[in-house]
Amino acid sequence: MAPPVTARFGKFRVLLGDGASPMVYTAPCGFTSKSLTLTKELTDVNLPDCEDPDAVAWVGRDAASLSASVSGEGVMASQSVETWLDAWENVESVPVKVEVEFPAKTITWTGFMHVSTFTAGAEQGGRVTANVEMQSDGELVRTVTP
Repeated sequence: MAPPVTARFGKFRVLLGDGASPMVYTAPCGFTSKSLTLTKELTDVNLPDCEDPDAVAWVGRDAASLSASVSGEGVMASQSVETWLDAWENVESVPVKVEVEFPAKTITWTGFMHVSTFTAGAEQGGRVTANVEMQSDGELVRTVTP
């Protein structure tokens, strides 16, 4: 049996673009947990049995739209908090790149996202934390490079 080839935490990067030309992407500091969720919106239709109209119909599904979201949580790093707040305050979506680097290839999604939620919190005896949610604004383009 061959073991799976995996990527470590530091090889999963959420980067924000600076809007310059050429675009420079950097990963804001502080995340101790992060995720990328890819969603497909489906529409349902009942598919009747043409030979037995009284039979229970099966549900057929058609793809209607694609969406992506990124979430991250961790400590509120001084060097990143204004980057997140500026993106949240921005009426325009911000350039985003998400990378997963494996030993033999890197998968990258690039596009624009809105910072939809920024949550700050703290517990007595602990550090101030930040949770960020982003939602795609249009297509995220996936590329795979060796």
